Amino acid sequence: MIEIWGGIECTVNRVQDRWYDQVLRSGHHARPGDLDRMAALGIRTLRYPVLWERVVPARGEFDWRWTDERLARLRALGIRPIVGLLHHGSGPAFTSLTDPAFPALFAAFARAVAERYPWIEDYTPINEPLTTARFSGLYGHWYPHRRDDPAFVRALLHQVHGIAGAMRAIRGIVPQARLVQTEDCGRSFGTVATAAQVRFEEQRRWLTFDLLTGRVTSSHPLWRWLTSHGAVAGELAPLAEQPCAPDVVGLNYYLTSDRFLDHRLDRYPAACHGGNGATPYADVEAVRARPEGIVGHEAHLLDAWERYRLPLAITEAHLSCSREEQIRWFAEAVRGAEAARTRGADVRAVTAWALFGSFDWDSLVTRDAGHYEPGAFDVRASPPRPTAVASVVRDFAQGRRPSLLAAIDGTPWWQRPERLIYGPAVAAVRPASADRPLLVVGATGTLGRAFQRICDQRGLRARAVTRSDADITDPTSVDAIIRHVQPWAVVNAAGYVRVDAAEHDGEGCRRANVTGAVNLAAACRRRRVPFVTFSSDLVFDGRAGRPYVEEDEPNPINVYGVSKMEAERRVLDLADDALVIRTSAFFGPWDDYNFLVCLLRALDAGEPFRAAGDTTVSPTYVPHLVHGTLDLLIDGARGIWHLANDGAVTWFDFACAAAEAAGRSVDLIERVAAAAVWSPAPRPAYSALASSRGAMMPPLAAALGAFARD
Repeated sequence: MIEIWGGIECTVNRVQDRWYDQVLRSGHHARPGDLDRMAALGIRTLRYPVLWERVVPARGEFDWRWTDERLARLRALGIRPIVGLLHHGSGPAFTSLTDPAFPALFAAFARAVAERYPWIEDYTPINEPLTTARFSGLYGHWYPHRRDDPAFVRALLHQVHGIAGAMRAIRGIVPQARLVQTEDCGRSFGTVATAAQVRFEEQRRWLTFDLLTGRVTSSHPLWRWLTSHGAVAGELAPLAEQPCAPDVVGLNYYLTSDRFLDHRLDRYPAACHGGNGATPYADVEAVRARPEGIVGHEAHLLDAWERYRLPLAITEAHLSCSREEQIRWFAEAVRGAEAARTRGADVRAVTAWALFGSFDWDSLVTRDAGHYEPGAFDVRASPPRPTAVASVVRDFAQGRRPSLLAAIDGTPWWQRPERLIYGPAVAAVRPASADRPLLVVGATGTLGRAFQRICDQRGLRARAVTRSDADITDPTSVDAIIRHVQPWAVVNAAGYVRVDAAEHDGEGCRRANVTGAVNLAAACRRRRVPFVTFSSDLVFDGRAGRPYVEEDEPNPINVYGVSKMEAERRVLDLADDALVIRTSAFFGPWDDYNFLVCLLRALDAGEPFRAAGDTTVSPTYVPHLVHGTLDLLIDGARGIWHLANDGAVTWFDFACAAAEAAGRSVDLIERVAAAAVWSPAPRPAYSALASSRGAMMPPLAAALGAFARD
């Protein structure tokens, strides 16, 4: 079996005079218990940071307290660390990637680490030096923000010399120390007009490993280019004469790694446009523009094996996407590694990267926007909540095929036709998926339709049923439909939603909201099928004057709220592993009758629109709600969760913010009392929702932006 390694996103990159520290941002810095959480996954090898910028706050000063504690705990847990000394960084403030003293300063730090921890044998001195040189010296994203070939060459050579010097220093203390060198392995493709640039990119992508293995001599394809952009023979020769070949070649591979270059600029947004001085071209993800798609893990491993004949590992496997796609990507990495090994490559491991997620990589960590993507653990909960990725990693680490793969089996988005967003339009196809679908009850309602649409987007097969297919108030009918469909999980998106009508139709409301939910929960419990149902902010009386969290005691003030409270209690009494989602104030792009659609319709017609100014809620964007629910369902979450977009506003303020986001005037929006809008059911004056279990939803402003775009 392929060994499963682990890693935490530990980038410390500098932008101008600000350092972005992922270990701080994920909270791992202050959570020593994370090490035990990773050990519980069965991981016995861990890429772990002892970063220059964190240990050396100023020249001549060393602060070992954090690393002493963490490395001692790893040792006690029997976890072998692969220590990283620089991760997309440029060093402490007194140096930089273009500083001639950088290699010597870095080697001195490496020696200090080895002296302090002589029991450590595995090192990645500098992660992805070629990538860091591109982002810092060629594209100007990170410090020192240069945008020229000589700066790129200088940054790359300083890092490679730093790696070689660091390993010499470390091996002076620990002779058997091993170099696990990582680099992004993406390939480049393109149109005929960009063929020369594609050839150059294909040669350049190997430079980190070529330099370390002593291949860059006067016969190397890029020798002339390097020496014409600042490299001198005197600094290249030592690398060729005394190679520092990796003990393990580590390939970091992402869906954005493979690139496609296209001279037809009109097909692409201006942000993708670039060139080499001779040929203008767009540089985009191959997965979005190349009909054949990405290369894949197996092919990349075999390429590296044929070139170097050195032991290999996938040293980062992570995807920012929905939960099932994260799992599919990791499973694909494992399958690719196993296939490459079968074909003769010496593949040692696949690394579950970003175990605690990462922040703001959508902007290449150039701003603090709070964009978080979870990994095996979701740090928005305290303590971090294991996601379904954790169970998959654990199964692979313990030599088992994860059972969850069968439930979420399907064609991943990077293999579906609709991935091609550039070039000629391609008709979407319904993705293949598991024999056991997700059963969605309530096919014609707002939630039911949203689940069908988003399951289709995510490659999850869903079977949606209407009242004519199954009467959920009849236990026999419920049993029959579940027996017939054989779902892997059931979503109850049905229910009585007319809050005011419920005041005069209490029995009808109770049948739909309580009896139906209880019947479904009971049937799911008998068959050990995960079940999720929905509740409401209207289970609260509004007297708290602050956002309600999951532990707050319900006290509804209308019939609808009473029905939802009873449904919550009876479902969880019957099946304590059920998932109950409390939410609030739906709005979305696929419903012609929600609050915001009615607002925009009135404003566009020049009609006044009345909105309550004395009732505070947490509006919920339906696509965000469905995505969050599916992630929690796949994660195996249970009990009550609050899912609403982060924010507390009155209906009037919500209407004004939505109008502005959609480019409409707010002049026709009238602030009125709640009684002028709704009757006869009373509403709580303050029913905003928050979560003590983990903030799964984006801010309201982001939701309004998405609504306006949709």
